[in-house]
Amino acid sequence: MTDISTGTRPGRFPELVPMVRPTVEADAEMELAIKEILQSGMLTNGRHVREFEEAACAYLGVGHAVAVSNCTTGLMLVFRCLELTGDIVVPSFTFMASGHAIGWSGNRVRFADADPRTWTLDPHAVAPLVQDAAGVLAVHTFGVPCDTGSLQELCDSRGIPLVIDAAHGFGSRYPDGTMVGGKGVAEVFSLSPTKTLSTGEGGLITTNDAALAARLRTARDYGNPGDYDSRFFGLNGRMTEVSGFMGVHALNRFSHWLGIRRSLAERYRSRLDGLPGLSFQAIPEGAASSYKDLGILVDATRFGMTRDLLAERLGSENVSTRKYFSPALHQQTAYRDIPVVADLSVTEELAASMITLPLYSHMPARVVEEICDLIREIHATAQKAGGRAS
Repeated sequence: MTDISTGTRPGRFPELVPMVRPTVEADAEMELAIKEILQSGMLTNGRHVREFEEAACAYLGVGHAVAVSNCTTGLMLVFRCLELTGDIVVPSFTFMASGHAIGWSGNRVRFADADPRTWTLDPHAVAPLVQDAAGVLAVHTFGVPCDTGSLQELCDSRGIPLVIDAAHGFGSRYPDGTMVGGKGVAEVFSLSPTKTLSTGEGGLITTNDAALAARLRTARDYGNPGDYDSRFFGLNGRMTEVSGFMGVHALNRFSHWLGIRRSLAERYRSRLDGLPGLSFQAIPEGAASSYKDLGILVDATRFGMTRDLLAERLGSENVSTRKYFSPALHQQTAYRDIPVVADLSVTEELAASMITLPLYSHMPARVVEEICDLIREIHATAQKAGGRAS
């Protein structure tokens, strides 16, 4: 039915279903702690950040955690502390911050293709690119762990470091059962509002290298070890005390909310399983995804319409979607002058055909059910209309 006053058709949902909402339990404990922090005047470099770092180490099972202002800054600091100079291999199918951190650190991006099943960095694509590279930056795409075993072997064979952009990976597990956070020379998490664990804004560098951790702590404070005689060019990458408290507070119930998030993602997968033209990201056997995002790959011929039209139809029913990562990194204006020296056909197919669906940890299960019903209805209508719509 059309709304006579506006001439518009109401959507399936009365209000917009957002892509993501941060799950923040704003209780009396948080209110009191934030008030105490503000009254203390100690807004940074205090005990709450240290307590968060300690709690994160315990949860992730790593030796050292260095809290920073955001993930991008964390990656930049890692590259600076490793003193990398040259080309760093990175997947083109990733969020722009992965490449930006490489550029801001004075290095150059070298694009590599994605695995068509897991959508993470393909070790076979990386192999011919590491011969004269300074390092490799791998990514846990949407929370699915990348193949760190194969990538580490490639890096070891050339004597270069493997750094991991774990922005999406807090709560994920590797196939060997260990938590994401302890592979490579360092892993860097994002704690922004869209992530599974949020401190408002923030990032976390984890490593088992004590010397690197110490250097990172100096680097996040302008390269100043405390005597105001800066040892190298650092920057202000400090996390605030409020964010530190939020991190500890969120970790207390993180496993509970992560379990709910995974059950919602599995509900999507089971309800849409078998629908012609839709496929999901593969998760390696034994691994577990954080499900920072839940993506579907749309085969226009079999589904009956393109990814873009499906996104448009869902949007008309007040369902948000996101075309991740479209355009891919090598297709973005900022990277137009960087030569592409490898086949990126899988990346380009993913960028052209994939969308992510709404998912957050306190999302009502009935909303997932209704979105799945809607997608099935859209598919059925497209099939009745005679197949592919563009």
